Amino acid sequence: MNRARSVWVTGATNGLGLALVQQLLEQGHRVAASGRECEALDTLGERYGTQLLRLPGQLQALDQVEAASKLLLGNWGSLDCLIINAGTGEYVADAIPDVELFEAIAASNLLASEQCLASALPLLTKGEAPQVMAILNRYSASQLFAPTQVSSGFNSTAQWFREQRQVLDQLQISLTVVAPQSLKTPVTPAQAMPEMWTAQSAAEELLRRLPLREPELVLETLDPSSLWPLPR
Repeated sequence: MNRARSVWVTGATNGLGLALVQQLLEQGHRVAASGRECEALDTLGERYGTQLLRLPGQLQALDQVEAASKLLLGNWGSLDCLIINAGTGEYVADAIPDVELFEAIAASNLLASEQCLASALPLLTKGEAPQVMAILNRYSASQLFAPTQVSSGFNSTAQWFREQRQVLDQLQISLTVVAPQSLKTPVTPAQAMPEMWTAQSAAEELLRRLPLREPELVLETLDPSSLWPLPR
């Protein structure tokens, strides 16, 4: 992206989300970061000042989503780009049993994605060449409930995003869905081999592709925890 834009990044406490925020700031963009309180975001705030806007991070909670959109409206009035890090574990309760962890990541990211996109739409319609990039990992792209069910917006975060494409197109908002290749509904006949992505290298590649506004991107990684650290 050559021209400075206003970008909201969710799931920005660590991993890929934090790397996206850092690189966008380095490129001169105005960035709103939704994340938990953390030293890394504090340091970026000290360095970049008003170029970084801190927003509430628990976007599975409706009151925090509404607070985030009010801050964006009051500070910027519009939004050019929304990057939903729909692979984060930030929305999962700390004490959740291990056997429930991956389902909780999928369910919480689906809820946060629904609420975040709904709150951002009025701001995106006022933005310049608005766009949305939704990034999922193997956990959050897992189908909820019975795996044999047909994929739908009810049980699949990736499918839910794709079902929003028609409405977004009508509003002239482009959508890029970044996810692992699905065996049930593959988006390309080419086989994507998993790579040893780091948070920094994946962020760099995604931001390089962002201006292309591609409908679908396949991201396969050998180590998901390096991009999306699991909650402790």
